[in-house]
Amino acid sequence: MAPLYYGKQELELTVGQTIFDYADSLQVRVPTSCRRSGECHECIVEIQRGMEALSDPSEAEGFLRDNYRLACQARVIDSSASIDFSLLRRQPKILQHSVRRSVPLGPMTTRRDGGIYFHDKRIDDSRANIYGLAIDLGTTTIVFNLVDLEDGRVVHTGSFENPQRFGGSDVINRISYDGGEFKGELHQAVIAGLNYEIRDMCQRIRVPRKQIYEVVLVGNAAMRDIFFGFDVQSIGERPYQSLTQLEMARGERTTTTLNFQAGELGLNIFPKANVYGGPLIGSHVGADIAADLLAIEMDQEEAVVMLLDVGTNTEVVLGNRHRMLAASCPAGPAFEGGEVLYGMPGYEGAVESVELVDGQVRWHTIGEQEPQGICGSGLIDLLAELRRNQWMNQLGVLSDGSKEFFFVPEREMSLSRADISALAQAKAANYSGQWILLRRLGVPVGQLQKLYLAGGFANYIKVANAVAIGFIPDLPLERIEKVGNASLEGATLMLLSRKMRRTVEEMMAKIEHVELETTSDFFEIFVEGCMFQPMEPPPNP
Repeated sequence: MAPLYYGKQELELTVGQTIFDYADSLQVRVPTSCRRSGECHECIVEIQRGMEALSDPSEAEGFLRDNYRLACQARVIDSSASIDFSLLRRQPKILQHSVRRSVPLGPMTTRRDGGIYFHDKRIDDSRANIYGLAIDLGTTTIVFNLVDLEDGRVVHTGSFENPQRFGGSDVINRISYDGGEFKGELHQAVIAGLNYEIRDMCQRIRVPRKQIYEVVLVGNAAMRDIFFGFDVQSIGERPYQSLTQLEMARGERTTTTLNFQAGELGLNIFPKANVYGGPLIGSHVGADIAADLLAIEMDQEEAVVMLLDVGTNTEVVLGNRHRMLAASCPAGPAFEGGEVLYGMPGYEGAVESVELVDGQVRWHTIGEQEPQGICGSGLIDLLAELRRNQWMNQLGVLSDGSKEFFFVPEREMSLSRADISALAQAKAANYSGQWILLRRLGVPVGQLQKLYLAGGFANYIKVANAVAIGFIPDLPLERIEKVGNASLEGATLMLLSRKMRRTVEEMMAKIEHVELETTSDFFEIFVEGCMFQPMEPPPNP
């Protein structure tokens, strides 16, 4: 009989058993709230090999595409073919480092007169503790802080892979999916995912869910609005704006922020807990970037600085407290595990660093595990090392004419010409956003006092290698600062201080959003950005 694989674990296949049965045997946590009837749609798994050995998708699985299945519905029908599966809610490496901003404690939710109040409204009788959740809802990863609202202490930090992956690896694909016949599935998936993680967290640290009285959530416009159940089709077509932005333009609202009660959203915490969606900047530049700016104190900044939040959509903000320009760069998932054959997110087993020494490849994986693939930081290292050793030219062509380079030859893992092309285009999108904003503001690169790199991916890259291939501006290394998960820090600040909430809303109203694709010479800039070489500075004003 052939085996079933889950990571390094394996079991013999037995006809008639479901993927969920195997997960039980392997003691793998698979979420479910419907007793495996297929109704909750929570137990989604990705079948990486062996789809043909499984039963046809059931009616309950009609919302899934490609190689995604419900673990409770997918049964083995052929025990002679190997099956390999993975969960959609894997636990990524948590980015512990983050910039810290000290502010006086002044949350919206407080205890007084024997009760719990949100602003001036009494919502509950006094209980043992008052907790809040700060959530950074990323396209790839969701990270959250559980915070004690009475002393400002972060009690717990958790993260999990965004379970919406079945709707596409990037924002545009998820918008398209949500506009089809299965509208609402992405909303249900992220609410169910959070409920599962909240329940698990509360059980482990012994905190009652009903003592979570407030939530602040940030994310890009599409991720934020899907969470709140809004139609996101307007974000996927010109002028690429959230319904809240369009309503604000028509004078129907004064802010893009959102406020709902947890019970309305199906979030399993205190039902009357206020759930606050942070303000948007413009187009795909969302509340996560607003949170970044709050965390790095952009509202106090006099010098001209740049913030770069690298992800499936990379956002760039340039300026100071007097004037800020922002742009979104549709980089795609190439540096986050998509479009590259052996690419993967930053999980255990991912090659995270690479060196070429005396013609030999030296690599290091997350968790010291056997290599399973290569993540974004490893890809930047590999590209820079190939250039430094003259094994690849600036066009991305391997010098010996090969179609691929084996970075883990013993496991036949390689970087192909097609992979390099996908990475070049992702890099060019980032390059174009940075270059166009610098030119628009009229700031030579040398006048940038600081480049802030935000997000998990940016935290793990070798800065010198990122500069060498033109991924970030060519600045002295001492002017480049990694600020970690600044989005989560900013969300936490909004949770702990009503003043910070006002500050970020006022700051967002002043930011100028730049649509890159409307730049007359965008294509020429993009082509230049595909080159693996240090960034050429924009012409001086």
